[in-house]
Amino acid sequence: MITRDVLASKLRNYLQHRMTRAELVDWAERAMMEEEFGDRDLETIRDITSRLGLADVREFGLAWEDCEGYLSRLGYRTKVDVVQST
Repeated sequence: MITRDVLASKLRNYLQHRMTRAELVDWAERAMMEEEFGDRDLETIRDITSRLGLADVREFGLAWEDCEGYLSRLGYRTKVDVVQST
């Protein structure tokens, strides 16, 4: 079942480079076809998931600001931490 937390986790993994954009898009496309969505915030979760499924289309894309906005809608805030490479 797709919940706010599951969706936020996928976005976090993408932003932390633990998941590629192609993997995120693939997950979102499969989720829209096969998964059940939690009743809480159903419209928000489905809207964000459907938009992620289109992130590989040039006109839609997926910018940092998009992810930040999606996470905000899910009740999360983003924080950037910049560290020196070793």
